[in-house]
Amino acid sequence: MTILDLVPVFSYLFLGGKCRTCHTKISPIYPIIEAATGFLFLFSFLHATSIEQMLCGWLLVSLLIIVLVTDLEYMLIPDKILLFFLPLFVAFRIIYPPHPWWDAPLGFAAGFGLLALIALISRGGMGGGDIKLFAILGLVLGWKLVILGFFLATFFGAVIGLGGQLLGLIKRRQPVPFVPFIALGILTSFFFGDQLITLYFDLIF
Repeated sequence: MTILDLVPVFSYLFLGGKCRTCHTKISPIYPIIEAATGFLFLFSFLHATSIEQMLCGWLLVSLLIIVLVTDLEYMLIPDKILLFFLPLFVAFRIIYPPHPWWDAPLGFAAGFGLLALIALISRGGMGGGDIKLFAILGLVLGWKLVILGFFLATFFGAVIGLGGQLLGLIKRRQPVPFVPFIALGILTSFFFGDQLITLYFDLIF
């Protein structure tokens, strides 16, 4: 492969969406993911008010983009990916401990416990990969933001799922990958969660 085959987005356009050697059509999901990754890395950089926040954003984006692709392709979140990122998030929280410090282990427990409870009640409505993913996300986000991220993911999934059914794009009881909604909910919570929580309590009280 030449350098022209390895440039994100540009290579897809330059090659006309086909492999240079075998001319097999390349799924458009790849340039979309590449463009989204670049945008989210840039947004994390511009939005961050500290190196800690920027690095946290980059780690979250990297993990969520990878599991999003595997969920779209195989309806699966591989343990190998989670085991790769877990020590990175642990190291991140050791270097940049939250305030208070117990927010990280409490977030881990909240992410795991909430999804495990839902899986138990729904009898398999949540997979083991989703449970482990939320545990890791809770470790870095803390209990408030990971719970908010879950409810946002559920909201986005319900709205898009219902809209897809009304438009005839999604059949009733058709399995739908949940990680895209997790990614949307978690990133919304990470970037805007504190403002959303403040707005919510201002409206309630």
